[in-house]
Amino acid sequence: MAQVTVTIDGKAYRMACEEGQEGHLTDLALRFDQYVSHLKGQFGEIGDLRLTVMAAIMVTDELSEVDRRLKALEAEVDGLKRARDAAVAREAEAEEALASALGEVTTQIQGLAARIVNRPAPPAQPAQPPAHPR
Repeated sequence: MAQVTVTIDGKAYRMACEEGQEGHLTDLALRFDQYVSHLKGQFGEIGDLRLTVMAAIMVTDELSEVDRRLKALEAEVDGLKRARDAAVAREAEAEEALASALGEVTTQIQGLAARIVNRPAPPAQPAQPPAHPR
């Protein structure tokens, strides 16, 4: 375990953390110290424990708001995924219908072509002499 010394409200605290997490723990302590300093600036010296509890409640309130927003975004993403899946299904159905219609048209064209090829040639028309100008 790694050891880190953090400072909260001017007091040093030695803390243990996992290897490689020292910087993260230091950043968290710095952020928490900002909450304590903010409250101390607003309320003055009201006691370390009270300041710490108030700061913890503020952090928990922010965390709760972030959690609420995350859940709303997750619900929105789920809705968008369902809408996308429905659109993909509709597109697949449309492609199938188009392929079927093209197949039917192809069959009709092939039938017409076969009748034209198998039909005897129309009798030749006698050539008309060109009209003489008058």
